[in-house]
Amino acid sequence: MNVQLFIPCFVDQLFPQTAFNMIKVLEKAGCTITYNSSQTCCGQPAFNAGFWGDAKEVCSKFLKDFNTEDYIVAPSASCVGFVRNYYSKLFTGTPKEAAAKDIGQRIFELSDFLVNVLQVTQFGAALPGKATYHDSCAGLRECKIKNEPRLLLQNVEGLEITEMKDVETCCGFGGTFAVKFEPISIGMAEQKVEHALDTGAEYIISTDLSCLMHLQGYIHHKEYQLKTMHIADVLAMGW
Repeated sequence: MNVQLFIPCFVDQLFPQTAFNMIKVLEKAGCTITYNSSQTCCGQPAFNAGFWGDAKEVCSKFLKDFNTEDYIVAPSASCVGFVRNYYSKLFTGTPKEAAAKDIGQRIFELSDFLVNVLQVTQFGAALPGKATYHDSCAGLRECKIKNEPRLLLQNVEGLEITEMKDVETCCGFGGTFAVKFEPISIGMAEQKVEHALDTGAEYIISTDLSCLMHLQGYIHHKEYQLKTMHIADVLAMGW
């Protein structure tokens, strides 16, 4: 199966190793990876900030960059959720409406794609230790992802998963929310991290590096012995 790789802006700039690990995992699952190096943003930051005209321009480029029949896979439920749920609304009544609906059906977050499309859950990954899983808002509410990451993590050798309290509560990032409402955002991060620590976890794992970046900042500030990890990085461990 040929798969188009979509790497979100912040992954490209801040966490490129996660993108390479996603390739490693997909190739082990039997996929042939294609990466269009001209790809840019999905348009979500401009859209969420209210600049729909600018967003439509960026989203139009996204439609052009991924104008194939292949599945598109990304290491971000946030970006995938935006394309799935808002492209069709943004382009309603325009010549690009059909393309927007089509791309929404072809784009997948990594764990969703592995479990529900490829039906592969075992990669021979190994990570000794105890972890807890964070449900990102986009993963849970926009992509309807709940059991998929947990199923994959159950098959990681040596890894014990314990659910934290209020696991479905937001971590406080929310894009520009973390900037506009910094005290509230920090308070929400504190609650999430404290719940994770209560489980005895060494790792917080999620599908979204935006959440993990936010939480890791709080963890670093408090000098806690806790590490955040993207699920692609976990699945690429030990082989």
